[in-house]
Amino acid sequence: MLNLVYINWKTIRIFEKNLFMTLIKSISGIRGTIGGKPEENLTPVDTVKFAAAYGTYIQRNSTIDQLTIVVGRDARISGEMIQGLVMHTLIGMGINIIDLGLSTTPTVEMEVVNAKADGGIILTASHNPKQWNALKLLNAAGEFLDAEAGEEILNLAETNDFYFADVDKLGNRITKTTAIDEHIAAVLAHPLVNLAAIKAASFSAVVDGVNSVGGIAIPSLLNALGVHCTKLYCDPTGHFPHNPEPLKEHLEDLSKKVLDAQTDMGIVVDPDVDRLAFMDEKGEMFGEEYTLVACADYVLSKTPGNTVSNLSSTRALRDVTEAAGGQYFASAVGEVNVVAQMKAKKAVIGGEGNGGIIDPNLHYGRDALVGVALFLSLLAERRCTVSDLKAGYPQYFMSKGKIELSPDMDVDALLKKMEVRYASENPLTIDGVKIDFPEGWVHMRKSNTEPIIRVYAEAKTQEAADEITARFSAEILQEAN
Repeated sequence: MLNLVYINWKTIRIFEKNLFMTLIKSISGIRGTIGGKPEENLTPVDTVKFAAAYGTYIQRNSTIDQLTIVVGRDARISGEMIQGLVMHTLIGMGINIIDLGLSTTPTVEMEVVNAKADGGIILTASHNPKQWNALKLLNAAGEFLDAEAGEEILNLAETNDFYFADVDKLGNRITKTTAIDEHIAAVLAHPLVNLAAIKAASFSAVVDGVNSVGGIAIPSLLNALGVHCTKLYCDPTGHFPHNPEPLKEHLEDLSKKVLDAQTDMGIVVDPDVDRLAFMDEKGEMFGEEYTLVACADYVLSKTPGNTVSNLSSTRALRDVTEAAGGQYFASAVGEVNVVAQMKAKKAVIGGEGNGGIIDPNLHYGRDALVGVALFLSLLAERRCTVSDLKAGYPQYFMSKGKIELSPDMDVDALLKKMEVRYASENPLTIDGVKIDFPEGWVHMRKSNTEPIIRVYAEAKTQEAADEITARFSAEILQEAN
């Protein structure tokens, strides 16, 4: 049986329960809830096993005797424990560690390249609540491992096929505390970041760092850009003051603070700072979907070319790209898929509609820091308010639904039924099932990060988008029962 958890930004709770017993293995890494039994949750036992499997994969795909892995974490409560387990497992395999401590996901990605390391691990469950954590796995290019590599690691973990070093060959640990500062310096040196215009604009912003590493990185960046920063939930304790996914329904405090402080905007990131959303001067959401649209608009005005986003992202990016003379391409959901498509199509910018900005001028990874700098550059050059900027873009409205999965559910078979049902609409099936309509679309797919089916829809009005989401969620439930 399936359970409809919520539809769109509204809370329409038909059935919901806390999912504390979950371990998910996907292209987004090894993700699970803390506590409980091994192989059912992300326990210390599972953490060591998957860290060892990753270390073995790196060793077997390298000709170097002494390997180096970069490790960093967000501020969630379990982070220090999980990082300790990961680092000491790798040290026990004879691998050297560069320990970044508290760090953003894009900072770890960049450090892998800068340090000429052989891989990297970020300990973060991204937008998931505090009971979650995850191992996000990187290659030597500082990019997420592809599905083939992920499958090999899972097989290694399943068979315990790894070997630990003897005492004379243990790895070493180096602590580095300057990686975020170096990341910020790289953003400031970005050829498209108009530092002079941003400083001249004298912007003000409220930053919601959800009590994680964004509370360190984003205010530091804004200070370097000459933006007056008011901090909200910027103490990196890991005690998230609200659901950390940067959606409208979670950001009432930010909206109030923007209005009370009369700032030009609000800025919010997720715990590991790879997702970015803005709020306008009226306390209204700019929309996480439009973060990429605005950044792409700016990049395309300077360097015309192609763009990429995933299948669940707004059509507005396609419209803006074509207006600039470029081509838009869609990929399957997941950063690794977006990056592969960007490289194939030589895209000048890409990302995901969840607020993820990928700028190859900096690195191939979602990066909220470069997103902030590009957005502020655009705003400074246009000399307009955030609300005026949004009003100038094609207006689409998104509805996002979740359907909770039961352990015995064959999701692939269920989505196949939806594909067959709508065969006359020529659905796209590279990632779940996506159906395009003249005035909108619906995308149904199994999540890489949660035990749910996602049902996303977009239309020219919020009411129409909500109706599409509700309709297809109901049809999935019908097929399941």
